[in-house]
Amino acid sequence: MIEVNELRKGVTFELDGGLWRVLEYSHHKPGRGSATIRTKVRNLRSGATVDRTFNSGERVQDVRLEQQKVQYLYKEGDLYHFMDLETYEQPVINATIIQDALPFLSEGLQVEITVYKDQTLGITLPLTVDLEVVDAEEAVKGDTATGATKVVRTSTGLQVQVPLFVRSGDVIRVDTRTGDYMTRSQ
Repeated sequence: MIEVNELRKGVTFELDGGLWRVLEYSHHKPGRGSATIRTKVRNLRSGATVDRTFNSGERVQDVRLEQQKVQYLYKEGDLYHFMDLETYEQPVINATIIQDALPFLSEGLQVEITVYKDQTLGITLPLTVDLEVVDAEEAVKGDTATGATKVVRTSTGLQVQVPLFVRSGDVIRVDTRTGDYMTRSQ
């Protein structure tokens, strides 16, 4: 058990049968009365985000999550197959659990999956991924002096704003936190 005063962004805890991760945290001390802890938390099983206020001194059950290094293998319908790099087991994850990461998943990508009591809760992507551009308009001569950009589509279906010199077949590096173009890779 931990006190709610110890909650910070990224901390995972169990409360009322739900598994919650803190997204935002603020400590509020009015002039009179006891302090309150205001949090925005996400239910790791359902994905629902709620605002939750605790009184100072309340306690919640802290949780230790396991991280496993895995490699993405392939997709079969709504199921995504991975391989544990240590045990060679092949966990299967439903698309609804990893919805935010899908535009960045390409075969062979190494990620970490978060597991709690043999239940997969999500995946952690590397900070950047290299994706092949499959659809890009050609730049018009003279447009490059203005620093203009265009939208391209990658092999995973992600649409990215890139400089005009990027063409189909190029491999670009994309920031997985923002989805922004960083550089060409090859």
